[in-house]
Amino acid sequence: MSKLSDLPNIGQVLEAKLIASGIKTPLQLIELGSREAYARIHEQDSSACLHMLYALEGAVQGVRSHQLPKSTQRELIQEFKILNQITACAIT
Repeated sequence: MSKLSDLPNIGQVLEAKLIASGIKTPLQLIELGSREAYARIHEQDSSACLHMLYALEGAVQGVRSHQLPKSTQRELIQEFKILNQITACAIT
């Protein structure tokens, strides 16, 4: 696997966002993890959504995002809320 788009859930648009955020390889994404990757994208693109975080976690785990366990989805929802609160506080 040499391209980010070789990972599950990573299409051309998300691949471009990852690269723009400094994440250029599948190994970098896996080492950073979905939460850090999402945070980096969110810094550049405030429209980044929960489904993007799911997609990134699925890519890290090597599964389609809809196959993530419910417990993982709940954790990601909490992380998403925290990241968006931090951003909202930083803006005001």
